[in-house]
Amino acid sequence: MTRTLIAGGTVVNATGSSKADVLIDGETIAAVLAPGSTLLGFDVAAHVDRVIDAAGKYVIPGGVDAHTHMEMPFGGTFASDTFETGTRAAAWGGTTTIVDFVVQYPHERVLDRFAAWHEKADGSCAIDYGFHQILSDIQPESLTAMDELIAEGVTSFKLFMAYKGVFLSDDGQILRAFQKGASNGALMMMHAENGSVIDVLVEQAVAAGNTAPLHHGLTRPWQTEEEATHRAIMIADLTGAPLYIVHVSAKQAVEQIAAARDRGSNVFGETCPQYLYLSVEEQLGAPGFEGAKWVCSTPLRSRAEGHQDHMWQALRTNDLQMVSTDHCPFCMKGQKDLGLGDFSKIPNGIGSVEHRMDLLYQGVVEGRISLERWVEVTATTPARMFGMYGRKGVLQPGADGDVVVYDPKGRTSIGIGKTHHMNMDYSAWEGREIDGHVDTVLSRGKVIVDGGAYLGAKGDGVYVKRGLSQYLV
Repeated sequence: MTRTLIAGGTVVNATGSSKADVLIDGETIAAVLAPGSTLLGFDVAAHVDRVIDAAGKYVIPGGVDAHTHMEMPFGGTFASDTFETGTRAAAWGGTTTIVDFVVQYPHERVLDRFAAWHEKADGSCAIDYGFHQILSDIQPESLTAMDELIAEGVTSFKLFMAYKGVFLSDDGQILRAFQKGASNGALMMMHAENGSVIDVLVEQAVAAGNTAPLHHGLTRPWQTEEEATHRAIMIADLTGAPLYIVHVSAKQAVEQIAAARDRGSNVFGETCPQYLYLSVEEQLGAPGFEGAKWVCSTPLRSRAEGHQDHMWQALRTNDLQMVSTDHCPFCMKGQKDLGLGDFSKIPNGIGSVEHRMDLLYQGVVEGRISLERWVEVTATTPARMFGMYGRKGVLQPGADGDVVVYDPKGRTSIGIGKTHHMNMDYSAWEGREIDGHVDTVLSRGKVIVDGGAYLGAKGDGVYVKRGLSQYLV
């Protein structure tokens, strides 16, 4: 069993920062020690197999990305990252755990889909992984399956208010699922957009010849997100179910979440890097078909209307609790270009799993969030929200040896041919410069990234059987 000492760094947890050494024994953290400490009278550094010098660097918990879609079928194609390529890219960027979504389409058996996702992921992942379950056709069998899946460590279930005939659940179906969540403790997740309104706006735009990628955003206005967010909150309030709103992009939706939380409701929300940095004016409205690179749902919002600044503010004030990626990558050639001449056929998704930790660290550099809040929104809160805390999201004795050594004096240049390991033919973050760098990544005590080299292997990751959310009251 390998013993590793990470020495001389500044250990950053959500609760504070201090100079400390981290001792990892096998797969777990054995101790967090004052620098140069002895343990049972022995010089620790002299009795380990490996010492990692972290002087001048931050030592943080491995990132937890709680919203990914590896190999997801969508719009006649599949997300371009497999569990192997996507988790390897995540490791490069300092993420050591993902929670991916098991997809169920109408009339498919929920448990069959769960088994299918295990077949895809088991033995393929470079880092640890768990699953959420998408429910698209709420039948009595689906509700029974929720109880069975909780026993298997799937304790969160996602529903959609958009994508009619594919994922959309009507309000009555949502009510039944929320009632089940209220009774068994599951965290109910919601894609909150008014799909019926969006479908009409899309039909009208295409009929009028407005087919460029820009119109993907214009036909999904903020009102459709705010209304659906409010409706989901009201159904959660009616049933007593805890509610988590995914990929929040509109400041008006944040206000609905904040108001519910102020009333004491178990309502939570995430945003994504694209809603912190990118905009409809600069990216989605790019000339020609270039805007297709940034087609995702919910869509990018207007910078002129202040949505991006509001997302940062909400992270500071805890109106939003965490940042995930909604990583659902598609290549421009052969995938995004399915929507040439009709934006409604562009596969929805952006690839970011490799860059989330860096992009959020840039927020620290710019004074938007604190160092500790960086760790909180990218690692600690995701672990607590989805029943993994204690094992994930913290540097303390007994936790998994998921550790990132991050150099604040380093520099990361994002783009094809630079720091891009995702299975895509472009980068949504091309040319962006980060004032920081992931130097070393350990997953359960094994060094998987170090000194610009990937040292991990397919199958290093194991399935994480999650408990119930640790935020519920």
